[in-house]
Parts: sequence; structure tokens; C-alpha cells
Amino acid sequence: MAGKQLDVLVYGLGAIGSFYAFILSRNDNVRLTVVARSNYDAVAANGLKMASENHGEHTVKPYKVVRTAAEAGTTFDYVVCAHKAIDQASVPAQLASAVDEGKTTIVIIQNGVGNEEPFRNAFPAATILSCVTWVGAKQTEPGVIAHTKSEDMQMGLFPNPKADSATESQRLSTFAGLLTTGQTVFQVVPNIQVQRWEKVVWNAAWNSLTTLTLLDTHSWLSSSAGATPMTRRLMREVIDVARALDVPLEYELVDRLIAKILDMPPIGSSMRNDFEAGKPMEVDVILGYPVRRGRELGVDIATVETIYTVLTAINQRLMKPSNL
Repeated sequence: MAGKQLDVLVYGLGAIGSFYAFILSRNDNVRLTVVARSNYDAVAANGLKMASENHGEHTVKPYKVVRTAAEAGTTFDYVVCAHKAIDQASVPAQLASAVDEGKTTIVIIQNGVGNEEPFRNAFPAATILSCVTWVGAKQTEPGVIAHTKSEDMQMGLFPNPKADSATESQRLSTFAGLLTTGQTVFQVVPNIQVQRWEKVVWNAAWNSLTTLTLLDTHSWLSSSAGATPMTRRLMREVIDVARALDVPLEYELVDRLIAKILDMPPIGSSMRNDFEAGKPMEVDVILGYPVRRGRELGVDIATVETIYTVLTAINQRLMKPSNL
């Protein structure tokens, strides 16, 4: 389809970033640059290989493959952040050379809550799109992605009272059009924080508990008489924080998420996978932000706080093994 060329940067080329790099590459108007780290050599030499149960087999040849955003030497219309949210506060500085606040839309595709705040602080005038994704994908070897049939996303604007609402809506619509051309499943929602907090209720429970116990979800829930009540208590505390922040979650979400996990085959979690691989885990955006906001607002978060404290200690060992 004819139209204005859009320069798009995908920052973070793991399984999720690679999947959306593939989706965006299907639009003829997109000139795609990717920031790759551990898989840089493979992607630079051979492109990004995608084997998807929904989309078939494809090889994506980006316009540029770079190691840093600065190396790209330009600013972008869209900067898609799909990196692991390990040290979110440090990322805006790494992307500053790629962002022109007058034209750049920052798209955040990550687990967790509070992810948008470092970007809003660094780029107060920029449009920010916040996305919650449910994609089943893994990188089987550098630059090679296997995708199952699991594919869904919700997205919406992160509010900016200083911005022109018509411009922000147009940028949201344009990105939605890229996803449509890419033939992926998504919905634009009026308050993305609802979906973001719903997913963090899910992740706070299953990521943390499968990591701490090294059990799958079903084995954990059946491990003792106290396992399910503890899981429900943890979920409810996160909902309490969301509600204190005026995010309208209902407590029936707990029943729904427990039922959903029991209807699925037993699973581990991405956090457990990171732990077992000796990689830093997304502890702060999944548990740390709810803990901090809960403390500020006087919410009882005893269960979440305990789990966060233990996982933080484990994460420090993973992040700084030589110091411990």
C-alpha cells in the first residue's frame, strides 16, 4: 500500500521484539531498524528467521541492524521498546539520540506496571503507546524465533495532558494500521492501565511463585492446603494497589485468573526461565512498583512485599554474581 515512509526502530530483539519486528516489516511503508545485542551477528548476517504456526516461515531483512540506538544515526517515527524491563530508568538515555519529541512515538511492549514513567520524565512531549501482549514465542537460537498460535495485544495511549489529543490519536491509529497490515491480533482500548494491571496480577502470582518454588503452576497450587489461599491473597493485594491508583479492577479477577490457569496445561514462567538461565529477572516492574505505590498509599501488601524482598535478593545475585 502506498503511503508515507515510516522509520521504525525496534529496541530489544528477543522473542517478543523479534515477533513484532516481523509484524511491522510486513508493511511496505516501514523502514525497519533493529537494535540487537546477543543475536547481533546472526541477524546482521542472516536476517531474522520466523517460524510461526499462525503466519508460516519468513526471513526478515531489516534496513539496518545496529548494536545501539546511537549507531543508527537518526531519529524515528516509532521507537518500539520490547526489551526486558530490568533497569527501565536507564533506557531513555540510551534512546535519546533516536527520539525527536516532535515526531517520535514511543511504543512500550513489556511486562509490568509503571514502565511508561521513565519515558514520560525523559520525553515529556512525546506520544507514548502502552501495550500488553500475550504472544507465545521463544528464540530457539540467535536470530531464530519459534511462534505458537498464542497471539494477542491490547494497546492504548499513555495520557499526556500537555499533548495535542488529535495528534496523539492519529499516531495511535497509524500504529494500529501497521499491526493490521502485519495481520496480527490486537485491540485498541480506552484505558490500557486496566489491561496492564490485570496482567501484572497474573505475573505477580505465577512468575514469582513458579520461580521461588521451581514448580509448575499446577504443582504449586496443589503443593499444600495454603498454596491456593496464598496465591489468592497475593493477587488481591495487587488489585488493592491498582484500585488505590484509580485503576478499576474488580476482585472477581482473582477467580478468573485461577480458573484460567487451571484450564491450561501446567506451565512455568518467563521469570523462572530467566532464573534457571542465570539471567536478571523482571522483578521491579512486576512486584517492585506495586510495592512502592502500595507503601505510599497505605495499602496492606504484606504478601507481595515478602515475595518482592526475597526475589530482589535472588535477583541481586543474578545481576552481580562477582560481588556476592
